[in-house]
Amino acid sequence: VQLQAYGGGLVQAGGSLRLSCVGSGNIRDINAMGWYRQPPGKERESVGVITSDGTTHYVDSVKGRFTISRDNAENAVYLAVNNLKPEDTAVYYCTAESKRRIGVWYWGQGTQVTVSS
Repeated sequence: VQLQAYGGGLVQAGGSLRLSCVGSGNIRDINAMGWYRQPPGKERESVGVITSDGTTHYVDSVKGRFTISRDNAENAVYLAVNNLKPEDTAVYYCTAESKRRIGVWYWGQGTQVTVSS
């Protein structure tokens, strides 16, 4: 499975973005999908995940501001980010869990989100 994320950019604090990620290749192996981010100089951290039936889970720091959705027909996962803060500046990565190998995740290249104050 290959994943390609896009939609990042430079935005002012309080602004919004919508990140997209499309899967290709062995898409029938995709189970849950999710987003991670890596702020500059810090470790990669989870943002949230969406299961195959659409159930979402988020880390506390983004609850109420970030929304994950998916379109199974398009093999895509989305991350709508609102009320952005400078601390949301990071490279955002999408991930997809293998259906055949639960616990194994595919990773795509990230997309940079920069929030100016």
